[in-house]
Amino acid sequence: MPPNEISPLLAGAQPNIRYDDHITDQAPQVNGNGATQDALSRNSSGGALEQDPDVPAISGVNIAAVVPAMAIGIFLASMDNTVVVASYGRIGTEMNELNRTSWLSTAYLLTTTSFQPLYGKLSDIYGRKACLLFAYSVFGLGCLFCGISRNLNDLIAARAFAGIGGGGMTTVASILMSDIVSIRKRGTWQGILNIIFALGAAVGGPLGGWLSDTIGWRWAFIGQAPLTLIAFLTVTFALHLPQDPVASVKTKLLRVDFPGAFTLVLAIFSFLLSLDLSINSIGFSMSSLITLSIFLGSVLLFVSFYHIENSYSAEPFCPPELVKRREILSPCIANFFCFGSAMVVLFHIPLFSQAVLGSSAAAAGQRLLPMIAGSMLGSLGGGIYIQKTGKYYWLTFCAYLGLFLGAGVIYICVLLTGTGPSQLMINMCMLVGMVIFNVGLGIGLTSTLIALISNVTSAEQAVVTAISYLFRSLGSVLSLSIAAGLVQTVLRSCLLEKLGGDDVLDIVRRVRRDLDYIGELKPDQAVVVRMCYQDGITDAMLFVVVLGFLCWVSSWGIREVKVKK
Repeated sequence: MPPNEISPLLAGAQPNIRYDDHITDQAPQVNGNGATQDALSRNSSGGALEQDPDVPAISGVNIAAVVPAMAIGIFLASMDNTVVVASYGRIGTEMNELNRTSWLSTAYLLTTTSFQPLYGKLSDIYGRKACLLFAYSVFGLGCLFCGISRNLNDLIAARAFAGIGGGGMTTVASILMSDIVSIRKRGTWQGILNIIFALGAAVGGPLGGWLSDTIGWRWAFIGQAPLTLIAFLTVTFALHLPQDPVASVKTKLLRVDFPGAFTLVLAIFSFLLSLDLSINSIGFSMSSLITLSIFLGSVLLFVSFYHIENSYSAEPFCPPELVKRREILSPCIANFFCFGSAMVVLFHIPLFSQAVLGSSAAAAGQRLLPMIAGSMLGSLGGGIYIQKTGKYYWLTFCAYLGLFLGAGVIYICVLLTGTGPSQLMINMCMLVGMVIFNVGLGIGLTSTLIALISNVTSAEQAVVTAISYLFRSLGSVLSLSIAAGLVQTVLRSCLLEKLGGDDVLDIVRRVRRDLDYIGELKPDQAVVVRMCYQDGITDAMLFVVVLGFLCWVSSWGIREVKVKK
């Protein structure tokens, strides 16, 4: 019986694929009907399993109707990220809590990180379409709640709720694409989806900034609710997939790894909370007993999560035996550092524009456009290259080298601002650096996904895709939290050192909460504040360079399965 949208992801015995070097012609085999267990057979050399690159796991699906249905959700998920990035300065200023606005992204990424891998298992149990509709519903409601939030705590909670849906909008779409498109064409289609993602980001930045400067940031969230409803209706009527006989609700619920998901949420939240407390109270000293206790608790929870996935859960959403395989772990780790570096740049370049250069929110959002253009170019170009050549190892190697070098250019531009070279020249160099950075990012995201799904059977693809999104989100949320904390710590110490007077503590407190307050300061004080912001963001960009280097090094371990032309 051919697999369908709720067939088991890891049915039957799993092949233990091992290689001697990073390139091989061998991969898991899938037959013409997409069957997995029955189609598994060893090749004549007794090596790994071979996969037909021209055969999708699920055939007979109208891709022309399915892609627009998924594209709306991907567009919204991407737009939401940059809307927040371009608006958070205004939000923090209005609510007088600028130093806590990083939690707007952190809260969203916290739930996204925890639920993205869970969607892989949920889509196996309840079906791809049901999970996609659930994700749209939760995301739309979350955006509406964001728009009517009364204070920052309400807004953070609403962002966390929206993240539950946002995680599924991208993950399920990627899993579904792997179901209905052959591996040979997967890179091109992934490039197209990445372009849609990039277009959403391109619209979100300027739109969020413009709304913040005009009718208010709340409409950036409220306006997403009706668009999500359109996506919900489009999927309802356009996406038709084969169904299995419906199992009982109890049977389905027993298959869900709720203990693992709950433990992961607590572990990440505890770590982020300890980091936030240490930064906003006493820096990185960790001398507070409460803060240290929370941090140690997060470590124990991460250990517990591993134990649950390895020994307790019958159907873990993050199977350790799968993650430990080098052909899976290397691209996942590369994604961890890749997304971490991208999120730090995405969040802090608009802050640099507003706090250091004095730009408006709209202008800060427009600074993201070169990043979007580079990502689009890299995604599509990388996908076409893989489809034409069937190779991805050296493509990924060069892509992440470019990301590392681009990060270095961005760091140098932030460092040199206001020191000698004209700002126009620095802006041009930063534009080049951001394009190089994001071309590498776009190529790498496509090629690492192909590297993952090429090294597993059709039955494992959904789980592996979900695991890759887990690593992406973990890299994003942890890197962003560390970088934001670094900026706040450097900012505070710099201001205390360079500002004098009895009101210095009040100035430090207000500057960290309200960007508009910089304009109310004396000219010499405003210059010092902007310099201190620059110092903090410079250190954050140096952190990006380190992440970019680790991303590049991680890509060295990727194993290539040549996808036939």
